[in-house]
Amino acid sequence: QVQVVESGGGLVQPGGSLRLSCVASGFTSDYYAIAWFRQAPGKEREGISCIRPSNSTYYTDSVKGRFTISRDRAKNTVYLQMNSLKPEDTAVYYCATDLRQACNMLLPRTYRYWGQGTQVTVSS
Repeated sequence: QVQVVESGGGLVQPGGSLRLSCVASGFTSDYYAIAWFRQAPGKEREGISCIRPSNSTYYTDSVKGRFTISRDRAKNTVYLQMNSLKPEDTAVYYCATDLRQACNMLLPRTYRYWGQGTQVTVSS
């Protein structure tokens, strides 16, 4: 059974950091693209980062230079290191896969497997 489970969210002050984890089960995550999305209240789900099996990485403009996606093959886990957090980063963060090698952050509806999400709140 294909599953992804996020963790690591929480409350952090502006300028702070968090590291989110996406643990995969039922498949070998480094064979496929894994993407991170977020959804703020009243807004559409937004693709923010993706990593391919080649370890090519992609970021949406609003997080470039602040967020870093990486994977730990031994742990079958993908991470999202988030630095210099801003209040506008507040959202529920999800990881997802469609068991493909390509990233497609612009079309969340094409991803079949989603985690339950983890809340990130950036506030003083």
